[in-house]
Amino acid sequence: MLHDYAFVGFFCLIGVLFVLFVFFLNRLIRPHHPNPDKLESYECGELPVGDAWVQYNVRYYLFALIFVIFDVEIVFLFPWAVVYRSLGFFAFVEMMIFLAILIFGLIYAWRKGALKWV
Repeated sequence: MLHDYAFVGFFCLIGVLFVLFVFFLNRLIRPHHPNPDKLESYECGELPVGDAWVQYNVRYYLFALIFVIFDVEIVFLFPWAVVYRSLGFFAFVEMMIFLAILIFGLIYAWRKGALKWV
């Protein structure tokens, strides 16, 4: 049994060494020309004005999270639709339950006003 863990440890060690080697190789071949202008916040030629910290409304984040949730829904829905005929009725019922939960979540977000772009 210890022999099996040795393989896992060996591959973990190889992975760490590979990452360290790539970082070292990157440091060797990259151009390094420090310049005070390059070390500024922006390299667009404009002087930075004001503070970089801006407070956004929480609704933007909620809107983005809802978008991500429904984007993930499509990721799960597409493969299911491709093999729909071979899955049978049980998979159809499971997907309808999944879609119902997401639709109820959309209705909940809509009623709470999370979808209003103010």
